[in-house]
Order: sequence, then C-alpha cells, then structure tokens
Amino acid sequence: MAIVRNLARALVVPLLLGLGACGDDPEPAAAPPATASPRPASPAPESAPATPAGDPAARAAEIVARLSDEDLAGQVLMPYAYGSSATEVDQDNARANQGLAGVNTPAEMIAKFRLGGMILVGFTVDDPTSKTNPTTNVENPKQVRELTAGLRDAALKLPASAPLMIGMDQEYGTVTRVTDGVTVLPSAMAFGAARRPDLTEAAWHAAGQEIAAMGVTVDFAPVADTLNPTGGGVIGSRAFGSDPKANADQVAAAVRGLQSAGVAAALKHFPGHGHTTADSHDELPLIGQDRKKWEQQDLPPFRSGVDAGAGVVMSGHLNLQSVDKGVAATFSHKIMTDELRGRLKFNGVAVTDAMNMAPAKKWPAGEAAVRALNAGNDMLLMPPDITAARDGILAGLKNGSLKRERLTEAVTRILTLKFRTAQTPQPELSAIGSPANQQAVSALDAAAVTVLRGRCSGPLADGPVSVSAPANREVARVNLVKALQEAGVQVQSSGGAVIRLVGYGDQRIDLDDSAAITVMMDSPGLLAQASTPTLVATYSSSRLSLTALAAVIAGKAGAPGRSPIAVGKLPRSACAK
Repeated sequence: MAIVRNLARALVVPLLLGLGACGDDPEPAAAPPATASPRPASPAPESAPATPAGDPAARAAEIVARLSDEDLAGQVLMPYAYGSSATEVDQDNARANQGLAGVNTPAEMIAKFRLGGMILVGFTVDDPTSKTNPTTNVENPKQVRELTAGLRDAALKLPASAPLMIGMDQEYGTVTRVTDGVTVLPSAMAFGAARRPDLTEAAWHAAGQEIAAMGVTVDFAPVADTLNPTGGGVIGSRAFGSDPKANADQVAAAVRGLQSAGVAAALKHFPGHGHTTADSHDELPLIGQDRKKWEQQDLPPFRSGVDAGAGVVMSGHLNLQSVDKGVAATFSHKIMTDELRGRLKFNGVAVTDAMNMAPAKKWPAGEAAVRALNAGNDMLLMPPDITAARDGILAGLKNGSLKRERLTEAVTRILTLKFRTAQTPQPELSAIGSPANQQAVSALDAAAVTVLRGRCSGPLADGPVSVSAPANREVARVNLVKALQEAGVQVQSSGGAVIRLVGYGDQRIDLDDSAAITVMMDSPGLLAQASTPTLVATYSSSRLSLTALAAVIAGKAGAPGRSPIAVGKLPRSACAK
C-alpha cells in the first residue's frame, strides 16, 4: 500500500489541471419512447451539493491510494442507464437495466459497478448520434436536476466518496439533449458565421450555467473538428467551419465560457472528424491528409482548446493514417499518448467516444476496455457490456496486460477533475432561461444571420409575406410567423412574398423555386442549388435564431454573418466583409 500511495502522490504534479488554465435544432422535445420512466415521487432538494475541501489533485491522490482494484475499475466507466429517476423506474426500464447491467435502477448500477461516471442520453430520429442512444432519460430541467441529485447521492456512498462525473451531449444544433425550458444556443456553425469569440464565450457561459443547474458536470462539447472547405462529411453544422484558425478561436472561447460556469468542456473528436466522409458510428473513417496537412488543418482547434484549459478531450474512432495507419485513434498509443499528451501537453481526462460504436466493437468489451486504457484514455464511455468491460479491466490487472500504474493514473485524473468541478456551487434552477442568458444568446444569433444573395438594407421582401416549410419543420415555421408579426411584418396564410424554410437533411426537392426568400437553418450548402432571389442562412432553427432572422427580413437589423464554409459559387456574404 505504501508503494501505491507514493505512486499516487507522484502523479499529482503532472496531473494538475484547471478548468480555466455524437434534424434541425430540436425545437420541440421529442416524444419519449415507450420505456420512459416516471419522475421521482418527491422532488430533490434545491440546495447545492457540499463543496469538497482541499486541493483537488492532492485529494484525488489520497483516495486513489486506498481504492481496491474493483473501485479503480469502476471509476473509469461511464455507461448510460434506463429511467428518468435514479431510484424509481417502471417495469420496462427495470427490465432494460437488467439486460444492460443486471440491476433495476441507475442508482443500483452505480453501486454495483462503483461507477465514476454516467452519461445522460436522449433519442430523437434526426439526431446524427441517435444510433448510440437507445433511450431517453432527460425530459426537462427539473427532472434532470432530480435525476442527477439521485445519481450523486448513490456515488457518494461508494468507497471513493467522490462526486459522480455526469456527462451529456448538449452541443446544441442537431445534437441537443435537453430543449424544454432551456436557452437554446444555435449550432456551432452559427458561431463560426458570427466571427465574434466574445459573443461565443458569453453564450457558452450562459449555457454552462444552465447545464450546471441541471447537475451535469461535463458537457461533451465543443466540437473541435475542422470541416473541409465545402463543409461536406458527417459533422456538418456541429463544427464551427472550415478555417482552422477561426475555429481555434471559437473553440477556446467556448471552453472558457463553459468552464467559467463550472462545467468541464470536452473537445471532440480527436484527432479530427471534419475531413472524413464515413460515419464512425458505422465504420472506421479515414483521415487522409498527410501529416503536415493534418497538423495545419485539424490540430489547431484542439491545441487552442487544450491551451484554454479544457478538462476533457474525447478520442474519435478515426483512422489517422499519417500517424498510426489502420488503428482507430481511441486505441492508438501514438495518437492518444504521444500526440495528445506529449505534443499538445494535455493533462486532463481523455474519454473515449461511445464504445458501443462499430469500430470499438472490433474486440470483446473487456479487451476493448484494456486496449483503450493502454492507448491513453482515462474514461470509457458507454461500454456495450458493462460487466465484461469491468471484468476485462480486472483480468488485465491480474495478467499484466494492464499495468496498475496506468489505471491509477487514469483514476487520479478523473477524481481531480471531479473535485475541481465540484468547487463551483451548483446554480439554482432559476438560472435556466434567465433574461441575461436569453440576451447573451440572442446577441450571437443576430451576429450570425447571413445574406448570401439579396438586399443588404431595408426589408428583404416588399409587402405581405407567407412562410412555407417541409411538414417536419412546422414548429420552426410557426415560430418565424410569430417573430415576423412581432417585427411588424404583415404575414398571410398564403400568397405574397413566400419565405421558404429548409434545414438539416433537406434536399433539392424541398426547395421552392417560386419563393422570394430561401432560408437555410443548418449548414448552408443546399443554398447553392436554390434559384430564389434572396438566400439567407441562420444555421439554426431555434426560436432566438428565427427572431433574429425576422428582424433582418423586416429591415430592422443588418445581416453581419459570413458563411464559414464555401457554398457553391455564392459569396460567403452579400453584405458583410
């Protein structure tokens, strides 16, 4: 034990880290699946959890020195669970948890496996990450806060007596877990269009306050991927754009904003998913640039995010052939240790992308867990078989394929981050949707609106207008109608100047050539195929984005945004320099 304690203390210095130093934006909450569970019978107390005392790194090292192998193995696991309460679930969710982990409730899962983390999940049809999210356990801020309070209580009863790392993919745009009642940010591409890191930081600080109020400690955002010049590939509007330097500024601002509110930011998907065409949910995508181009195009946003103090970096299931050909980055020591730790000097928590994605299921869950840890990951996200992953780690310790020093290093990083994050008091639920947060995000939305073709002053349409959209965009259509009316525009049910809304996943057939204005509420590439006289991009279908759009259409505001990707032969903006 003395040897272990000395080793853990030796890890303190290199592990010091600071929070400062995977449709359209889902406007309506998705209908819960059949297995959604009831909320707890009584609400959780509104008081914030106790703040841990002492230096986070020193406290982490002291705890690691006395943990058993089983405790250490559990700390590196971050699965999901079924049920919207930690302790009360219906029969369907209990049955699902039995199949996943041999328990009935999320709290029992934490106790059985001595978990260090848990991710909250949400399924919507148009979410590009939906393949790894078989259920929904988030509904609204009050329910999420009650859920996370119960999860924390379960974790504090473990031998580690440490906060639980509670993660969520709240990227906004097409990947948003909680929409009901929160201040909805636009997609990352809107931030790229606005080109205002100061507004980015303020908007993400607002988001961080609301995420923290719900009890979430790690947001798996921002996306630090750099797109190819036309924005093609699977990432799309989830990324800031195609300019590495501009992206670097945006990533750093988002990290500062989130972490100033007490939520750890997670850069993803290292070493970069923006220049790929395949989807890593289904296969192993190729990063085909030579090393020099990778360093110039993909690396800068990750470097700036690390330099800004990001607490977490997520590894991608990606084949960076110029560094480790044929090996997914998640399982590559050359990428996750030599590049991320050695070159970028990252000393926070490295977490895998979902281990239930196809490239990570190349090996049995236990072997995959050991391989990911040996590559340099600290936490394993969403293992497909929790028992097998835990048992594989324990077997690795026993047979020597996983060194205990590597596992204690990982757990020390995890605990350090958890204690450091917990030093920021949890905001009250009243922070969610506050006027100040609405104002911060509205300013960003207004700065993002881009006119790629059309007038640069005065109303974009003469006389009355009508708004049309594909059937699945009815919420956005209604929100724009209301915003236009509030801006003083005469809106009819039909006729007049037609404003056509299109968004994520729409194609040429969804355009209306007879419209006066076409508005793209996602990555703007489709506008290259539109023949309407006026083309506008908002990069978002959120209510605040459409309010900003209405002001531009009414001639009450300019359109200062510039497309952060090339859109055919169109200029990046017809109005902004």
